[in-house]
Amino acid sequence: MRVVSALVLLIVIFGTLWFLPPWVTILLAAAVAWLGAGELADMAGALGVDVPRIFVGAGAAIVSVAFVAAAEQTPSDALALVLAALVVSAGAVTLALGPPGPAVVARAATMVMAPVYVGVPLGIIAWLLGAYGPAVTTWLLVMIAVSDSGQYYCGRAFGRRRLAPRVSPAKTIEGAIGGVAVAAIVGAITLPRVLPDVSPLAAAGLTLVLALAGIVGDLFESQLKRSAGVKDSSQLIPGHGGILDRVDSHLFAAPVFYLFLRYVA
Repeated sequence: MRVVSALVLLIVIFGTLWFLPPWVTILLAAAVAWLGAGELADMAGALGVDVPRIFVGAGAAIVSVAFVAAAEQTPSDALALVLAALVVSAGAVTLALGPPGPAVVARAATMVMAPVYVGVPLGIIAWLLGAYGPAVTTWLLVMIAVSDSGQYYCGRAFGRRRLAPRVSPAKTIEGAIGGVAVAAIVGAITLPRVLPDVSPLAAAGLTLVLALAGIVGDLFESQLKRSAGVKDSSQLIPGHGGILDRVDSHLFAAPVFYLFLRYVA
């Protein structure tokens, strides 16, 4: 079942990127953002913090679309307007849900954090397709997969010291080093082919940072799950867990890639 799920995911993602109009990718990103933010609301619920799933899901979807619009300057202030509305509406909903209590701060924070945490990075990936095309977008997704695979196999072969034993006991320092190194080498070879203006040295440095960001993203999501007392963010994807379990690394790596493209490349 795990293999079948992986094949379906690959077909949907890369089929959408390469063969369908960019607006389909925007809709897919919005849908994934909705589901991922909903999983975060469920984690909060497991801790006794009642967060409206539809609010954070819709908020994340809207934020992802607004990011694309803002990055394409149509209009340029779209994201700022959406974020301002998110903060105000989150406060209003928190006020309407009940009197003061221990869960109020956590509820309000989750209703703002969840849409931004999930919506902005997925909006970046959707924007990337329209701005740079499927090859560059695919490169980012593949590099995260290369880093994850490198961490896994290097960890199995050489892993001795735990990277973050209280958060993710299976991860090792040796595996992290191996995954980052493999990603940097592959990135140095492949990125100049899809972005000719980027030198191999710059590509290696970028991919190294992307891999590190991906590791932090993975550990952050693991910390959220452990804090909520759950193994997976959901059971949506058979054999793989939930949306957040699949995109955790991308949520931190995509903003790094965006900043590189905007201000360095």
